[in-house]
Amino acid sequence: MNQFPVPSTLKALPPADQRRLMDIAREVSFAQSSRLFEEGGHADRFWIIRTGTVALDLHVPGRRAAVVETLGHGQLIGWSWLFAPYVWHLGGEATAPVRAHEFDAAVVRAMCQEDPEFGRHIAEWVGGVVAHRLHSTRTRLLDLYAPHGSGSTL
Repeated sequence: MNQFPVPSTLKALPPADQRRLMDIAREVSFAQSSRLFEEGGHADRFWIIRTGTVALDLHVPGRRAAVVETLGHGQLIGWSWLFAPYVWHLGGEATAPVRAHEFDAAVVRAMCQEDPEFGRHIAEWVGGVVAHRLHSTRTRLLDLYAPHGSGSTL
């Protein structure tokens, strides 16, 4: 059993679910400029950042990848691991040295299958992250590529 403190992002889950996840966490580190994952790659894990920052980027044909959001302390990196076909929708790169809790996606999905209530809590938690990331990505892409003055009315 791990003795890691519960990251703030997990506070959205019931305490028992927080402990279950933290019991399977392992500590990992990434050097600055390390690629954690590539858009289109197999999503087999996810992380919660302890220290450092990770830029999420999106391939834009004919241009350099667009950074759509930068994540830091306590934030979840990765949601593609929960939804078939388990393929990353974005890329991720450490923009500063990163220490994180890493979770094996197959293990968490199996836990969700074994305990539907736990699975529902995980799906709601990750779903909230997906909704936030979708909004952030849309806003960032409008900032980068929309004609000047077109503005978003969100």
